[in-house]
Amino acid sequence: MAKKQTAGRDHLGKLAPQFAQLNDDVLFGEVWSREERLSARDRSLITIAALFSAGQYPQLKSHLILGKEHGITKQEAVETITQLAFYCGWPKAWSAFPLIQEVYGEEESPTDGVPSNLSVFPVGQPNTAYAQYFIGQSYLAPVSTEQVPVFNVTFEPGCRNNWHIHHAKSGGGQMLICVSGRGWYQEWGREARELHPGDVVNIPAGVKHWHGAASDSWFQHLAVEVPGEGARAEWCEPVTEEEYVKLN
Repeated sequence: MAKKQTAGRDHLGKLAPQFAQLNDDVLFGEVWSREERLSARDRSLITIAALFSAGQYPQLKSHLILGKEHGITKQEAVETITQLAFYCGWPKAWSAFPLIQEVYGEEESPTDGVPSNLSVFPVGQPNTAYAQYFIGQSYLAPVSTEQVPVFNVTFEPGCRNNWHIHHAKSGGGQMLICVSGRGWYQEWGREARELHPGDVVNIPAGVKHWHGAASDSWFQHLAVEVPGEGARAEWCEPVTEEEYVKLN
């Protein structure tokens, strides 16, 4: 849900209170908050495009800031203006790009190289805490930390984790729910299984296994940690290049 907007009252509350109320309570409070119809991120892209086409640069800057909060990357903002320049005017693009630079700055996001349309789930941040157990770059985003922990794991092409085991005295294990791209799952002593969106993998406690992306595809799955007594992960040896290449 969009956060409560107070910009109208903050800036125009005394001069134009009715306008401020409509801006905060109707435009943002009712229209922007209907995320079941259009996400806040999509609404930001639409609004940025409309303000750019109208040449409304002060408002454009404000909505670039809001769009950044809603997950629009610097590269996506630049690409949006680049395309619109052909339809709305080249000089407008020259005026808009400095605003993008001002809002986003020089520093690149750690996820700038990740495609923006993988799935509805967030990519999160580079998975640095477990990087020693992965070949290639992975990203981790908590989806839920209550009741049953659920994380969205994103693998760049060729990325995979080491062989590992989920131990537990009782219960435990893991479920993988594939949401984007193409990947692999393999249990020790068995043939590898190719994974696609919609596939579900049930991994009992005590089973040695690995999972990751195909060599030519980004891959995402939700990792669902099954509650168990004394649950812990044991990380083992990497999947060798020879083993992996045979699959691809």
